[in-house]
Amino acid sequence: MTRIISLCTGNAARSVMVGAILNDRRPDLDVITAGTHVIDGQPISRRTRAGLAAIGLDAYRHRSRQLDPADLDGTDLVIGMAHEHIAWMRRHHPLTAGRTAMIRPLARDLDGGPGPLAARVAVLGLAEREPDPADDVSDPAGGDEEDYRRCARELADLMTMLAPHL
Repeated sequence: MTRIISLCTGNAARSVMVGAILNDRRPDLDVITAGTHVIDGQPISRRTRAGLAAIGLDAYRHRSRQLDPADLDGTDLVIGMAHEHIAWMRRHHPLTAGRTAMIRPLARDLDGGPGPLAARVAVLGLAEREPDPADDVSDPAGGDEEDYRRCARELADLMTMLAPHL
């Protein structure tokens, strides 16, 4: 089974939203959500819940979790929400650089053609690409419910492009 990791900072909003979207649109995938700097075991906030509700989803069972190196075994793709997530992965898990990408350029560039995802990801040359902060999906943390709804809609739009190619 194809394994995807959705990664953000606190595993409290963006990665949770992408995980919920993928679980809804691609139940055939093994989806893990995680963060780079997490307080483990926290439920989603009412603002994240409002963002998900705006796109018709929920993740009420979610509990935040730090990325575990064991998660990376057998993972085909790590999807980061911002350039700092790619930089963190390169510092802490350099062997995954070739299968770690930011969501926005991945949605633009991933070929949906034939062949396994790992092979299609490999041709992107991700380890050599410098992440562009202009491609970040802004963290809604500290914002109001509308910021979370806007973030959820943005991620849903990106996943409309990306999910069929995974």
